[in-house]
Amino acid sequence: MSKAPATLAEYRQILGALPGPDAGAIADAADRNGQLTKPPAALGRLEDVAAWYAGWRGDGRPRIEAPQVVIFAGNHGVAARGVSAFPPEVTVQMVANFEAGGAAINQLAKTFGARMDVVALDLDRPTGDFTEGPAMSEDDLLAALSAGWDAVDENADLLVTGEMGIGNTTAAAALAHALYGGKAEDWAGRGTGVDDAGLARKAEVVAAGVARHGGGDGLDLLGALGGREIAAMAGAILRARVAGIPVILDGFICCSAAACLQAVAADGLDHCVAGHVSAEGAHPALLERLGKAPLLSLGLRLGEGSGAALAIGVLQGAVACHSGMATFAEAGVSAG
Repeated sequence: MSKAPATLAEYRQILGALPGPDAGAIADAADRNGQLTKPPAALGRLEDVAAWYAGWRGDGRPRIEAPQVVIFAGNHGVAARGVSAFPPEVTVQMVANFEAGGAAINQLAKTFGARMDVVALDLDRPTGDFTEGPAMSEDDLLAALSAGWDAVDENADLLVTGEMGIGNTTAAAALAHALYGGKAEDWAGRGTGVDDAGLARKAEVVAAGVARHGGGDGLDLLGALGGREIAAMAGAILRARVAGIPVILDGFICCSAAACLQAVAADGLDHCVAGHVSAEGAHPALLERLGKAPLLSLGLRLGEGSGAALAIGVLQGAVACHSGMATFAEAGVSAG
C-alpha cells in the first residue's frame, strides 16, 4: 500500500492488521550468527539487533545501503503560553538551517550516508492552543499523517524521523500524560531550557490540556494534543511498518508520536528500536512504557533526530558484522 489512508478509520484498520517480521529470515540470521568467527554472544546486543533487522528486511544476511532521515517541522499555538525558552520564529529559522546543511542532523546524516529530507508543515499556521480547544481538526490531523506517510522513500532500508517545533516538548508531555497517567509534572521537562517558573507553567498547561482532551485512543489524542510534526512522525513510522522498513526512534518527542501508535496497536512498534535515551527528564519513563531499551545514552537533548541518526552507525556496525564476517568454515578456524 503506497497511497496514504484517507480517513482515521483506515489508519485504525491498518493498525489492526500490521505485517510482522519474516520468521524464516530470523531463523536464517540465527543460524548464520551461530557459525560466525566469534564466541557465542560475544557481540552482545549487536547480535540481537542484526537478527531483528534481518527479520524486518526479510533477508537472513542483510545490508544497510539506503538509510533515510526525515525532519518534520511544525509550530504550536500552545507556545504562546510561555512554555519554551525560544520564540516560535526559531522553527522557521532552523528549517532554513536544515535546508542549507548547517545543523547537527545534516552532519550526522552525511556521516552515515543517509538521505535527508526536510518537511515543513504549515509553519505560518500554528496548531490550536490545546488548553482552549483541540490542537488540530480531523482534516489537519489527516493532512499531517499523510505528509509523514508520503515522506518515506519506499527504497529506504532504515528510517529515522526527527522534528523541529518550538513548544513541541509540551505537546509530547501532554500526550504521554494522557496515555500513561501520573502527574503532569512527571512528564513536563525543561525542553529548550526553561527556568523553574517556565517549568511550572509547562506542567500547568499539560494538566489543563489533558483535563480538557483526556479521552479517545492514540489517534484521537494525537489530534487533540499533538502537533503537525508529531503526527507526521507517526504517519512515517506507520508507513515504514507497512513497507518493511525498520525504524530508529529518536528522543522524547519522537517517542510520544510512536506511543500514539502503540496505544492503538500493542505490536505497532515492533519494527522500531530506540536510538538513545535523551536528557529530557521523562524520556526514560516513556521508553519504559514503550518497552524499548536505548542503544545509546549520551546526554543529548537536541531533537532533530540527532540521537537516532547517531545510532544508525550502531545498526550499520551490527549488520556489517553479521553479514560480512566469515564463518568458521570459511575462515578455516576451529569452532572448538
